[in-house]
Amino acid sequence: MNSLSSKTREAAEKVNNIIIGKDDKVREIMLAFLAGGHIMLEDIPGVGKTTLALAFSRVLGLECNRVQFTPDVMPSDLTGFSVYSAKDGKFVYHEGSVFCNLLLADEINRTSPKTQSALLEVMEERRVTAEGVTRNVPEPFLVIATQNPFGSAGTQYLPDSQIDRFMISMTIGYPDFESELQMAKSPDSSDKLAKLSPILSRDELLRLQTESKKTYVSDEIYDYILRLVTATRGHRYLEKGAGPRATIALVKMSKAAAWYDGREFVVPSDVSEQFKYVAMHRIFPGMTARAEDVSKEQIIDDILRAVDKPPMGERR
Repeated sequence: MNSLSSKTREAAEKVNNIIIGKDDKVREIMLAFLAGGHIMLEDIPGVGKTTLALAFSRVLGLECNRVQFTPDVMPSDLTGFSVYSAKDGKFVYHEGSVFCNLLLADEINRTSPKTQSALLEVMEERRVTAEGVTRNVPEPFLVIATQNPFGSAGTQYLPDSQIDRFMISMTIGYPDFESELQMAKSPDSSDKLAKLSPILSRDELLRLQTESKKTYVSDEIYDYILRLVTATRGHRYLEKGAGPRATIALVKMSKAAAWYDGREFVVPSDVSEQFKYVAMHRIFPGMTARAEDVSKEQIIDDILRAVDKPPMGERR
């Protein structure tokens, strides 16, 4: 294990000390960062989403901005705008909140479609076009977006094409009893955050992303990935399955998982482990699933059982 790999694990462990009892979620977010992808969290308030983003920004040495999305947030709040300066005698451009390394987009489904589109365009292009001028956002540029559960007051659905921009989705959920008891007894999380120092730098994270991309994927693994994704498109419980972007995301996340575990090659369990995170927000149950009360989790488990894994070695 090289020094960067060790520092990556150390950074994840520091976050685990802040977000108690959610080691698997912290690992998954770290993998998404290694894969260069954005993360969607659908969760109830108060489970530590903001603290999680701040903790990652501290240990990874990233500049972090947070936007609380409300109906009156405008696209220019994100992309920036020009204001006339009497001193300079000209219009001066002021950068919007997307000019950072890690953006926490809180309650993204409470704002207008126009503002949602502005953010999701930056996520895809990694650049902003404002007032006829195109400007690149800093590298790396990563987004952790949260949305309230569907049906909550004041929310509106994100279009399918925009949801697809997120590499993975997950819920943090309530802590278990022992973890919440430990949280109650431990110092305030803001005190812990203040003591966090960078373990990695922005340049090192970019190097890690490059290393992760080099992880070897055999033809059998590529075939397995594609069979999983295409299985969502004809499943009897699904109205719509995952598109080609899911295939690419699953490749990247599987590579990141293998690299994080100290391997130079992807094994089938890397793929099956990441499939649920990549597919969850990209599949849409139909009327039959709703009538029979079949959840997305059950559908994904059914697909994983139905699609045969290639006969290859597993994690060592």
